[in-house]
Amino acid sequence: MMKKRVLVILVFALFSNAFSVMAQTNPEDIAMATDEYQDSFYESLKQKGIENYDKAIVSLEKCIKLKPNDAVAYFELGKNYLSLKDYGNAQSFFEKATQLDPKNKWYWLGIYDVSYETKNYPLAIETIQKIIPFDEEYKDDLISLYMISNQYDKALATINEMNDKFGKSEDRDRYKMQILSQGKYQNAEASNLIDQIKKNPKEESNYIDLISLYSKSNETDKALDVAKQLAKEIPTSEWAQVSLFKVYLDANQADKAINSMNIILASSKIDSKIKHRTLNEFLIYTNKNPQYAPALEKAIGYFDNDPNVDVAKEIGKFYHSKNQFENAIKYYEKDLSANSDTDRETNLLLLDAYTQAKQFEPLTKRAMMMIEVYPSQPQFYYFAGMGSNQLKQFKNAKTVLEMGLDYVVDDAKLEANFNFQLGEAYNGLGDAKKKEEYFLKANELLKKKK
Repeated sequence: MMKKRVLVILVFALFSNAFSVMAQTNPEDIAMATDEYQDSFYESLKQKGIENYDKAIVSLEKCIKLKPNDAVAYFELGKNYLSLKDYGNAQSFFEKATQLDPKNKWYWLGIYDVSYETKNYPLAIETIQKIIPFDEEYKDDLISLYMISNQYDKALATINEMNDKFGKSEDRDRYKMQILSQGKYQNAEASNLIDQIKKNPKEESNYIDLISLYSKSNETDKALDVAKQLAKEIPTSEWAQVSLFKVYLDANQADKAINSMNIILASSKIDSKIKHRTLNEFLIYTNKNPQYAPALEKAIGYFDNDPNVDVAKEIGKFYHSKNQFENAIKYYEKDLSANSDTDRETNLLLLDAYTQAKQFEPLTKRAMMMIEVYPSQPQFYYFAGMGSNQLKQFKNAKTVLEMGLDYVVDDAKLEANFNFQLGEAYNGLGDAKKKEEYFLKANELLKKKK
């Protein structure tokens, strides 16, 4: 989680020459005051290297007797006590080192290590803020601490500050997504992105993040406004096509609109909600300009693997609502062939469209097939019986309607329709008495419904 913290621990395990490249002097690289001090100090390093921390501590205590104000010896004592998980002593000696030399970041990092190991996050935050003046990149550690301690406001502000200064990072993006999943932070992030766009109108990622933010909160109109602004600043962007598509469509420049639409639908960057809205707008346009139906067919193909919406089915419903039953049938059949051929809702919609279009042969065939799949669903028996009557297959109509009537429960309208179709079947079979009997039942049920 905190790469710098781990790095510090590893680096300090090396001897002094490894620190020559550091911005500050390595505590272990300071010249020794006396031979006795030097011997004791190096003995402590040797014992620590073979994990004899108790013996290392004894040697360091000798060093402190010789040089009571030596920050390096106190720091080394802190490290040895930290290795022994004696956090109280470790913190005390690290603090003593910082008192003697407050401008050495390594001493503060010792306290940070203790606070992190003991999950004392308030102390960790306080300490890392003292380290940041030496190295601003430690703000990434501060962000992690804010996330651990659920201080999301401060984390988000620091993330935006670091992104602005050093560019985005994978860790910060992950944290930001976690924060923004809580809706109350989205307004603050939207304001930040708007400011970033004003500062740097040629940075595409800020537009995309803002569009995504609005899209996820179902503020599609705002998302389209941002796309329009993006189109003005960066016309080559895929997201810019979202705005250009609408401009072309409103100007009746169909070929340009279709080109923009295909770019939008093929893009892996553009949100699915925007894609669905684009397709819906083109569907409405195609309804008024049917010569562009082939382009609509191609557009639907982009959604073949969409797990969230059966696009062909929804288009079928659109045409169904417009009483364009031939078109509705085409898209219902397309949906059934691409997905589940036995989807109950789509089949019922298709059977109704067949009925309205007076396509009784495919109606009867599909309804009979669906009876095998859903043997207790009366609607399929009804459609099969009605279709058989229209095809003058009265015996088959009588049989299937009588079977299906047993499954009708608490649906007076459907029961009335069954009785009416049974009357038609008996009429076709030449039984006038039965015909009148079922017609009478149908009328009585319709009166009750009223």
